Amino acid sequence: MLLLLGAFALLPLLLPWLVGRIGARAFYGAALLPIAAFFYTAWQTPAVLAGDIPFEAFDWIPSLGIELSVRLTTLSWMMALIVTGVGALVMLYCRWYFRGKTEGVGQFSAVLLAFAGAMYGLVITDDLIVLVMFWELTSVLSYLLIGFYNRRATSRRAALQALLVTTLGGLVMLIGVVLLVVDTGTSSISEILAAAPTGAVVDAALILILVGALSKSAIFPFHFWLPGAMAAPTPVSAYLHAAAMVKAGIYLIALFAPVFAASAPWRPIVVGLGALTMVLGGVQALRETDLKRILAFGTVSQLGFLTVVLGYGIQDAALAGLALLISHALFKSALFLVVGVIDRQLSTRDIGELSGVGRQAPVMATFSFIAVASMVGIIPTIGFVAKETILTAFLHEATGGALWGIVGLVGIVLGSILTAAYGIRFLWGAFWTKTVPTPAPSEPDALREAAGRLGPAGGTPLPLTEWPDPPIGFLGAPVLLSALTVVAGLAAPLLDTVLATYAALAPAASAGVAAPEHPAHLALWHGLEPALWISLGTIAAGAAVFWLVTATGWKRHMLPFTAADIYNAVLRGVARLSVVVTTFTQRGSLPVYVGTIFVVFVAAEGTALLLGTEWTAQLDAFQTPMQLVVAPLMIAAGLLAVRAQKRYSGVVLVSVTGLGMVLLFATSGAPDLALTQILVETVTLVAFALVLRRIPSRMGEHNASVWPVARAVLAAAVGVTMAVIAIVATAARSAKPISESFPELAYELGHGKNVVNVALVDLRGWDTMGELSVLILAATGVASLVFVTHRADTLSLSSALPPAAARTRRPLVETDEGVRPRGDSAGAERMAWLVGGQRVRPENRSIMLEVVVRVLFHSIIIVSLYILFAGHNLPGGGFAGGLVAGMALVMRYVAGGRYELGAAAPTDAGRLLGTGMSIAVACAIIPLFFGAPPLTSAFFEIQVPILGHLEFVTSTFFDIGVYLVVIGLVLDVLRSLGAEVDRQTYELNGGSSPTDSNSRSGVSG
Repeated sequence: MLLLLGAFALLPLLLPWLVGRIGARAFYGAALLPIAAFFYTAWQTPAVLAGDIPFEAFDWIPSLGIELSVRLTTLSWMMALIVTGVGALVMLYCRWYFRGKTEGVGQFSAVLLAFAGAMYGLVITDDLIVLVMFWELTSVLSYLLIGFYNRRATSRRAALQALLVTTLGGLVMLIGVVLLVVDTGTSSISEILAAAPTGAVVDAALILILVGALSKSAIFPFHFWLPGAMAAPTPVSAYLHAAAMVKAGIYLIALFAPVFAASAPWRPIVVGLGALTMVLGGVQALRETDLKRILAFGTVSQLGFLTVVLGYGIQDAALAGLALLISHALFKSALFLVVGVIDRQLSTRDIGELSGVGRQAPVMATFSFIAVASMVGIIPTIGFVAKETILTAFLHEATGGALWGIVGLVGIVLGSILTAAYGIRFLWGAFWTKTVPTPAPSEPDALREAAGRLGPAGGTPLPLTEWPDPPIGFLGAPVLLSALTVVAGLAAPLLDTVLATYAALAPAASAGVAAPEHPAHLALWHGLEPALWISLGTIAAGAAVFWLVTATGWKRHMLPFTAADIYNAVLRGVARLSVVVTTFTQRGSLPVYVGTIFVVFVAAEGTALLLGTEWTAQLDAFQTPMQLVVAPLMIAAGLLAVRAQKRYSGVVLVSVTGLGMVLLFATSGAPDLALTQILVETVTLVAFALVLRRIPSRMGEHNASVWPVARAVLAAAVGVTMAVIAIVATAARSAKPISESFPELAYELGHGKNVVNVALVDLRGWDTMGELSVLILAATGVASLVFVTHRADTLSLSSALPPAAARTRRPLVETDEGVRPRGDSAGAERMAWLVGGQRVRPENRSIMLEVVVRVLFHSIIIVSLYILFAGHNLPGGGFAGGLVAGMALVMRYVAGGRYELGAAAPTDAGRLLGTGMSIAVACAIIPLFFGAPPLTSAFFEIQVPILGHLEFVTSTFFDIGVYLVVIGLVLDVLRSLGAEVDRQTYELNGGSSPTDSNSRSGVSG
């Protein structure tokens, strides 16, 4: 099972590539993994029935007791079959739904398969913390799926709404999970359920966990997000909103109900809100004219039904609840897929525009009738079996005097009436040949308008909808799912044997109610029992409600507002509050922000220092003579930087202090740090120089500095406070620093002599991975501020070199037509040292610089690779090597402008950043497959006849990731602060750039 989860994590990465090659047929390949998971789960059925529960575990975070553990109990076994089985059918259906479409389909297929994996992991995991992780992962992936049509505002709003509601519920649930784990001392679900803890803390935890479950399963007051999510493609609705994601909350309720249903807060929340949701969803479904929204509100109603039944927590209800869960997954996903076929073939889902489809598509109509029959509870479907058993269980509870049994029974009866009504409305709207009253001459559109309001009685028939027959494969999934509702109904005794092991976990009856004389069992026929007559009565009453609503055109709301209105009002309130807060705190002044931070720092740390009672200090005048030389220079440079009037002078003087640190590192036995520091200072100076081109050269030219004395006092206070902290902190150590063991650990564990580099890529690899994330965020942030209209890096696609020249290996020469291979033009032309050189204005061009860059560029790249691979034992590493390669790119840009940069690095900076981070993440994940902790490195050594003794440490791959991220960062800075600023300046100057222009051919840069 863990192997299957790993496959679900990796295989989606291949689907975009596969879709690009074979189109929608790639969904055939995507379906193979859920099919494999389905058959593996089915293969475990004998073990599950025998009580020999399959279990696998891997210690993930031993210090916290968190495991990657999976169990197949009866409940998780059944949910895994639903998730994988329906998931496979939906993916096969997608092959036809997306036939002929390519835009976004690759990403959709990958996200859908990853979602199937997340749901599979959610239902089989035995660790409550890991369950929360899968829970949030499904929320994020569902956001991407719901927002598939990202160019539509409705899709974006619906996706965001679903994400906000489910994520907020998930965060509340996380607090409850933490309380429960801390109270029980374990995160194992099986151990928590076996312990059956009680108490005030457990009750509070259950309430918080239920908030998450109810929000995920769209139970009141969170029910409004699900109908909005119908903006998603129909396969998403069929899978996420019928068989998978919305079942996550139901699964969690079913998981805890047998143990915790007797607790004080459980039934009032679960039964009360579930019954209310069932009625609200049913009423709203009768108002809708869109087939998909009818099913959406019907799903809300059915989820309320499932919540009441599975959350009640007695044996008979638990047994019937699982049967209802199977039934709902089959009939509701089948109906959603049928709507997808109608929408794909007719480009409409409005029941006022559909007439006579049933005559033209009898097979689809027949199986839709079967699916609705299961939803309503008509023999011989599994829905009938579940409904009759549910009514029997709640009748016993209600007659036994259980208050919440009465509430549940009333809610189920009312909800069943409404279910029958909107079920009939769906069939009538989708397949019936409708008739409406004959319109008056002044009402030419009355036929179409009346079709959505009135029933089939009397009048003028609407014309039959033109129905193009869909491919047979398109109907395969909904037909099979619908047929399975009958198969499951006929196999009710077999299901009873399988599901009874779950029901046995719950008590026979609620407190104060006698256990039934004959425990319920699933069967297609129990005789003429009261439950049968109640069921038939709800169907008859539902038909009457449908006729009444259709005949009167009733659409009146009970309240002047909806839950969606409340949600939007809350969002507007949050937005207004944020405006008020930011108006008060964000004044738009950088000095105010920095000054506030410094004042708080001095006040907080100064108070802590003054209140301290045990101050010790260990000071030396100096450690090396170099400090006596460098320190005064750094102090002088700092003071001069404060007094500098020009920005560039200030930047250079600040860099002097950094270069002073280079000397201090170099003379203190830290050549690795010295190398990195000088590279960082150089790249930072270049970045500053690029930025300074767009702001005034002199400080205070537009906004004069105010309160200079106050600033000086604050700056001095910050410096003194920081100095005192350093003195006190270094003298306050009471234990040996771990850094003293780093040289030994670096050599023995990391197999390297460079302690700094080994610490970065091995001993402290997690810290480095976090720093890589910060670098990527910084690069993205800088680029987003500069690339105003879009983030696409198009410069890498621009080339100063024509295609013919790009393919030849002959020397390049400068001609009137631009750079060309030698021999393509008449006459002797001077050699082109850089392909972008001609696009630089003559007065800004330096041939000497071009020659130097041309000669040194490749050598510098080789040096950077040497520093990268030598860094494990010598000064260097991925960070330093990446900076050296970045400096080579800086040289190309300075010498030849933005087009030269495009020729030097013909790739998107984001690809380098993403590739580097992916390599680093892979180095963390791959050891897990070998039973080792993340970021564990392996050491190999071999004796080669000619080369001699060779050694290799796998942490080198992590260093390569660092190398690529740093190059990507430098390239992104050059592309944004350099090349993009050049382009914007060029456009502002009307096509006459001060830096990029071809003087002879007239082709501007």
